[in-house]
Amino acid sequence: MPRKSISSNTLMQAVRRYFGLEQQELATYLGVTRAHVAHVEAGRRTLSSALLLRLTPLARHLPAESENAPALTETLPSSAPAPDAQELEWRQHQCRHRAGRLRRELVALHQRAIHAERWAAAHPEGPAHAATLTPADVARYHLLRLQAEALETEAAALASLLEPARNSQFSAGADAGT
Repeated sequence: MPRKSISSNTLMQAVRRYFGLEQQELATYLGVTRAHVAHVEAGRRTLSSALLLRLTPLARHLPAESENAPALTETLPSSAPAPDAQELEWRQHQCRHRAGRLRRELVALHQRAIHAERWAAAHPEGPAHAATLTPADVARYHLLRLQAEALETEAAALASLLEPARNSQFSAGADAGT
């Protein structure tokens, strides 16, 4: 018996739905396998920066999200239990790790640009073009920067959630010991 498919609301799925594409058609456009598209849509793989760059021209045509979408500013009732600190700490660790990796890639791209600029200043007629950044490199730089900032923001938000969670676990542990 086949498994029930998981509803997907990824950018890839939105592009496919908007343009009426099958997974294979989008995969061919992006230069990946159909299975890769399926894994990204199911959340088993992440959308790489290179793949996002290839998907962006199509994604630009997507309509703006509905203004009728429910606001996510609602808070949980005060009677809700504190979140699981271990799960939040794990996600915070993941965010910090991925942000650090992205920042290292940013440093490498930045260094290439600096070296090219120095070479061009020292040898205006020299082969400086070999070391310059391409428009795709510049786009990648900005995408990496935005992703790193988003992950760092998420890690900071998780830290603010963790403080009350740690306090409630500490007080629960103290109550159990008395």
